[in-house]
This record gives sequence, C-alpha cells and structure tokens, in this order.
Amino acid sequence: MGYKNLKFDKDSIFLVTGGAGFIGSNLCEAILDMGYQVRCLDNLSTGKYENIEPLTINPDFTFIKGDIRELDTCLEATKGVSYVLNQAAWGSVPRSIEMPLLYEEINIRGTLNMMEASRQNGVKKFVYASSSSVYGDHPVLPKKEGAEGKVLSPYALTKKVDEEYGRLYKVLYGLDTYGMRYFNVFGRRQDPEGMYAAVIPKFIKQLMHGEVPTINGDGRQSRDFTYIDNVIEANLKACLAPSEAAGEAFNIGAGGREYLIDVYHDLCKALGKEVEPHFGPNRAGDIRDSNADISKAKELLGYDPEYDFEKGINLAIDWYKENLA
Repeated sequence: MGYKNLKFDKDSIFLVTGGAGFIGSNLCEAILDMGYQVRCLDNLSTGKYENIEPLTINPDFTFIKGDIRELDTCLEATKGVSYVLNQAAWGSVPRSIEMPLLYEEINIRGTLNMMEASRQNGVKKFVYASSSSVYGDHPVLPKKEGAEGKVLSPYALTKKVDEEYGRLYKVLYGLDTYGMRYFNVFGRRQDPEGMYAAVIPKFIKQLMHGEVPTINGDGRQSRDFTYIDNVIEANLKACLAPSEAAGEAFNIGAGGREYLIDVYHDLCKALGKEVEPHFGPNRAGDIRDSNADISKAKELLGYDPEYDFEKGINLAIDWYKENLA
C-alpha cells in the first residue's frame, strides 16, 4: 500500500512539470524523500516558488524556470530523464470558459510539446494529468473509463484532447503514456486564495478567518474528493506499470462520494465554527455528481489508495491550521 517502498533504478531522473504547483510540489517532495533525482519545470504562472523553496537545498533537486509552450525548453528539460510527470496545466472550469484560447495553448499545445520532447529524448514513461471533467454530461455513476459524455467546458476539452494524443503517441511512436483522471484532489499546499480556488481550502480559510463561505448551487452536488497522497501513489505506480497498460487513461479517485453540504458541515465541526453558508447560483460547466470507479487503475497500475476522505480531510485541516494561522 502507498508508494514509499516503490523501487526505481538508482540513477533514475524524474521531471515534474508544473512542479511548483499543488500536486507537482508534493510529487517533487515525495520523490526526493525516496532518494531519486528530480527536475522541476515551472513558469510560476500558477505555481509558487515558496512551494519548492525548501527543496532547493537538496543536491538531487533542480529547478528550471521555463514554459511548456516552448518546445526547445521541453527538449532541454527532458534530456537524460527516465520519467516525466506532466502536471503543468491551467485548472479551473470557470476560468477556462473565460479564457479558452489560453487553455488551448497551455493544456493542449504545452502537453503535446512535452510528449514530443519525451519521445525524442527516449523517456521511459510519460504520466500526465487528466481530469474527471472528461466525463462531461454522462449521467451514470460511478464514472467508468469508456463511458464519457459531451464535455461541458474548454478545460474538459483540453484534457480529452490530451488523452487522445496520449493514445496516439503510444500507438504511433511507442511512447508509454498514462493519463491520470484526477477526481477533486485536495491536501497540503493547495492554494486557498483567489476566485478560482478549490472548494476545500477556500472553505477552510474563510471559516478560519470568520468569513461566510458561498456554496454554488444547492450543496447537494457530490464529489469524489481525493487526498494528495493517493495521487502521488498513482503517478509513481504508473511509472512502473507494464507497457501493455500504456496509451490509456485511468480514474484516480478514492472511490467515495461526498455531498458538498456535508463536507461544509464537517469542516465547520472540525474547526469549531457555526456559520450558515450563503448559497449562490450553479457554476457554468460544472458536473453535478462525480464518483470514480477505480477498478481499472487497481488492476493495471496496482493503485490501492490508502487515504479515504475522512483520513485525508483530517490531515488537510491540521496542515491548514498550522500554515494559515
């Protein structure tokens, strides 16, 4: 269970793109803790240098400030690399509706640049961030790979296109690609700031600071909230997965389902607050319900998530109490 006992060649080099972001910085830290070399590529457009600053004293860590939209940067960064964990992307469904051209540029062209650079430089495994948003308007729960609906946002479309390129790069060029369809990841270092912040850190910060949080919709929408350590496990196990499993996308969730209003009340209770939330309009492009069938990832990647929602949320709350004081 977990990832800490996984073994790679001792001279393995990992490249984490978007490595100064929430998921990326946690991946960098975990891989360094396991004793391997890490390169972090980030242009700091959404990632934060403070997320990786503590890692810079480690001689096995290299930070490259660069942009995945520049192929030359991607080619340079992937030289000698064994494994690419491509987390560089812009998130947020509402922001993608406002800025579709930028999302096309970063999430599609940037990912394609990274795949091409990985192919040219003989990278062993290319593991990339996809999203549960690719399921779109398909109503059936739990969400199962192969049963996708029409996408509801430019963000979701970019992830769908990334998956198609991942499939093609396996079929046409033999690059082992693995798409990680993340389901609402949360945990330490997730940014609570700004209008596009994820709901859990945003609620925690607002409650801690005596503000009244807004829930979009009626609060009865559900999500498969997934703790960050499960995501680290999935990425690293994909690096060790058989070539036969490549070219595919995999649900990476906890396999549970939490209603937003229940999560809100859980947070209030844990933080000792009694605050009635404000209810706002539904957000355009949002999926109503989300719950992952993780059997494919279990079978083909050996994914076995260690953290259910309760265990993860308690760790996250502890982290925010310490770091948001």
